[in-house]
Amino acid sequence: PLGISLSGFLEAQLKAGSARKEVNCILLWMLGGPSHIDMYDLKPDAPAEIRGELNPIQTRIPGVELGELMPQLAKCNDKFSLIRSMHSYSASHGMGDHHLFSGRRYTKDFMPPSFGSVLQWQQTPAKASGVPAFVQVGDMKSTNYGRQGQAGALGHRYDPFLVDRDPNSSGFRAEAFSTPDTMGVQRFTDRQTLLKSIDQFQADTEKQLRFAKTHDAFRTQAFDLLTSQRAKKAFDIEQEPERIRDAYGRNRVGQGLLLARRLIESGVRFVTVKGYVRYGWDHHPEVFPRLRTEVPVYDQGYAALLHDLDQRGMLENTLVITAGEFGRTPRLNSDARGPGRDHWSRAFSLTMGGGGIKTGQVIGATDKHAAEITERPVSVEDYAATVYHALGMNPRAIYATLDGRPTEALPVGEPITELIE
Repeated sequence: PLGISLSGFLEAQLKAGSARKEVNCILLWMLGGPSHIDMYDLKPDAPAEIRGELNPIQTRIPGVELGELMPQLAKCNDKFSLIRSMHSYSASHGMGDHHLFSGRRYTKDFMPPSFGSVLQWQQTPAKASGVPAFVQVGDMKSTNYGRQGQAGALGHRYDPFLVDRDPNSSGFRAEAFSTPDTMGVQRFTDRQTLLKSIDQFQADTEKQLRFAKTHDAFRTQAFDLLTSQRAKKAFDIEQEPERIRDAYGRNRVGQGLLLARRLIESGVRFVTVKGYVRYGWDHHPEVFPRLRTEVPVYDQGYAALLHDLDQRGMLENTLVITAGEFGRTPRLNSDARGPGRDHWSRAFSLTMGGGGIKTGQVIGATDKHAAEITERPVSVEDYAATVYHALGMNPRAIYATLDGRPTEALPVGEPITELIE
């Protein structure tokens, strides 16, 4: 029967004495594809049209260098590991998004569930905790392939709770947790009853029974959260001391990461944060001016998060990932607006730390132009298997897609042994 493999997996874990503290996750999503050759894998001896304008700097770990725009991360790269030999099958934004969010390939009849959705499906207790299990901070859309980072084939019940407002905005609050002055709880209850009637009519009429069921469950969760004091407190970022808010950076990324930490503390299991302030990371033109806008914000917020989690004793049970869907072409283009870099999926970088992952490691290497992998190739499926391992998820668990097809959570991929404790 469906799902029996998960119970067997968990039972085997307990018998082997391998049960450990619950691990949560914060994923900073660098939408567009960050330039690996300008941030993580610089090639200072390459020709100018390849090496670009930025120089490497020495990090805390001897012999390991990062780009000059990341001095804060250079001081704390013992708190995360860097994979320089990632590769993906697709240099398309939409397909790459889904691949990196799940370890599964998108097809026209299969939208793979994201890590957060699978975690929620496998591990969230039936009893409500007062906070959503899976939250997304910042709305994101992939090109031509639907929204990335969602539940896809698992159904809307496992979609993330979306916080679309900028956490750095004045008076930020998650609107769903703030009852308008003109509308009391009874009116919300009346609205819920009305919506239930409409949804039931649609379900009966269209006979989309499983979709209706999962959609109804998701809507019910949203209404339950309206009266949750725990959720309201978690989203109230203004409770943070000014010095902490300043440390993260007074911008969407920094405050998004701070909000993510607050959510994890409150019981949320997985938080995705939109990881840019202005341009995104798809730098076809003007790669260097745009990197000078985006990278310092990333550097400050990510470093602050790692320090904060560590000081609070949360790093060991919080996996932190920063990634985009691919890297950028080693050779600069000749865009009229200013040189840029195009899509490159044959070699790129991402970072992982916390959550029991071995830190201070550099996995893999590329050639003298950061174009091809020369040591320890890491597939997206292997990266995904490492995420599954860190979060205690079962890759062999079986679920039924919305059209009733049984499928394994992650059919392919082996954990990166160098990163596993």
